[in-house]
Amino acid sequence: MNKLLVLLTLAAVAIGAGCKKGLDRTSFGVLSPVNFPKTEAEFETYALEVYKPFGSKWSYSDGGNQYLWHGMEWSNTFINDLPSDLIASFPEWGGYWTEMSAANFLPRINHGTNGHFQKTRFITRITKIIADLENASISDAKKKQLVTEARMARGWLMYYLYTLYGTVPVILDASKIGTEAEADLTRPDKATFVAAAAEDLRYAADNLVKTPAEYGRFNKGIALGVLMRLYLFDKNYQKAEAVGREIMAMGYNLIPNYQDLFRVATEKNNETIWAVSVDPAGDGSGAKGNFNAWGFYTYPSDYPGLLSTGPRKGGYSNPSSFTATWGFYDSFDPLDKRRALLITTYNAVNSAGNPTGVVKTRASLRGPVIAKYPDDDATAFQGNDIPVLRYADVLLMMAEAINGHAGPTSEAIGFVNEVRARAGVGDLPPAGTATKEAFASSILQERAWELYFEGFRRIDLMRFGKWNEYLQAAGKTPNPIGANGYFPIPQYVLSAGNGKIQQNDGY
Repeated sequence: MNKLLVLLTLAAVAIGAGCKKGLDRTSFGVLSPVNFPKTEAEFETYALEVYKPFGSKWSYSDGGNQYLWHGMEWSNTFINDLPSDLIASFPEWGGYWTEMSAANFLPRINHGTNGHFQKTRFITRITKIIADLENASISDAKKKQLVTEARMARGWLMYYLYTLYGTVPVILDASKIGTEAEADLTRPDKATFVAAAAEDLRYAADNLVKTPAEYGRFNKGIALGVLMRLYLFDKNYQKAEAVGREIMAMGYNLIPNYQDLFRVATEKNNETIWAVSVDPAGDGSGAKGNFNAWGFYTYPSDYPGLLSTGPRKGGYSNPSSFTATWGFYDSFDPLDKRRALLITTYNAVNSAGNPTGVVKTRASLRGPVIAKYPDDDATAFQGNDIPVLRYADVLLMMAEAINGHAGPTSEAIGFVNEVRARAGVGDLPPAGTATKEAFASSILQERAWELYFEGFRRIDLMRFGKWNEYLQAAGKTPNPIGANGYFPIPQYVLSAGNGKIQQNDGY
C-alpha cells in the first residue's frame, strides 16, 4: 500500500468511552470486547482509530467536526487562516462563514457537540485504546508501535486544543474512564497540561522512525515538529530550540522549487516531513479515502483552471470563499517566487468551461486567487497531499526559538535567509534584524509569505502577541477583543460543568 488510507469501519464501533449528546458517557459498541480485538491484526485495526482526526474528509459524512482537524470546513486551515489578516472577509454564504472570516468567534459559544471541544472525549477514547494495547497479548514490537502512534495522536490533539481553548479537562488515566472523574470539568493548570502533552509527544519522537514502512503513518519528524510547536506556543524557547536541532539532524532540506511542494507529481520530497495522505480517487465521504477539495474553496466559479478537459471547472463561489487580501499580495517582494501562487488576472469561463471573453483583473477581484494546490490532475477532487510540517517551517521556528531567548544571532538570521534564498529574494535588511523585536516581526512576516494557506496564521499571531493588532490593521475587528485568538468554551460544556470550568477571557 502506497498510502495510509484510514478506512475506520471497525474502529468506530469498538467499545469504549464516547459521547453522542452533551458530555454523557455512551457506548460505541456493537462489537463486544469478548471477541474483538483479540488477534494482532485486530488490534492493528482497532488502533487505526487514532488516525481519524488527522485525515481530510467531509466532516458531515465522517462523524462531525469533533473528529477532523485537516478536512475542509472547520479544519485547521478554516479556523487558523480564514479569520486571519491574510484572507479577505467572505459574507456571501452568511452564517459561520461571515462570522469566521470576520474573526468573530463569539457565536462559537453555541458551537454544539459536533464541535472541536468534543476532542476532549476523543482523547479519553485514545487513553482507553492505549490501555487496551498495553494489556494485549500481542508481540512487544507491535504493541510498542501501536501505543506510540496512539500517544502521538493524543499529544497532538492536546496541542491543537491548547491553541484553540487553552487548557481543557482530559482523561489520561484509563482507570478513571467510566467513573465520576469523567464528569469533573475542572481545567488543569497550564504547566500540568503542557507537561502531559509534551510527555506523549516526546515518547512518540523517541519511538517513531523517520520513514515508516507505510507512507502516511506518523513519523519521528512530525512528533518532534508538534513538540517544537507546543514549546513555542508556551514560550519555552530553549526547549523548542533543542527539539528543532533534533529535526535538523535528520537530513531534511529545502527542495529547489517552492511550487513543487504542492504538486501531485512531487508531493513526496525531502522537505515535506509529514502530510495528510490524499487518495486521488477519494471523494472524502465515509470510507472513500482522504481527499483534497481546497480548489473548490480557493478558485472562483468562473476560474478556468489548468486542464482543458476533466471533471473540475472552477470552484463553489464567486468570489471564492478563501481569497487572499490585496494588502498581503502587495507585501511581497515582486521577485518573490512564492507570490506566483497568488493569481491576479485570468480569463473567465462559464459553467461549461467555455471562455466568456471577460478578463478578471485586480479591478474586478476581491483579492488574488490562491492557487497553492494546482488543479493539474484530472480527478474529481485534487490528488495533492496536504503538507502539515515542512522543513522551511522548522527553519523559521528555529529562528523564532533562538531569538526568543538569545536575540537575533547570526545563526538564527541565517535560517530565515535560507528560506528567503529559495524564494529568490535577498537577505533580510539590517533594520529587520537590528533588535529582538525587529527580528521577531521579520520572522512573523516571513512565516506569512512562506506558509500562507497552510493552517498556521491564527496560531502564529497569537504566539507572537499580534492577534488583535494585525487583525485590526487588516480591517477586521476581533470580537471580543479580550479573547486574543482563543475560542470560547461552548455553553453546553459550561452548563455540564456546574461552575467547575471557567469561560475564556473576553467572553
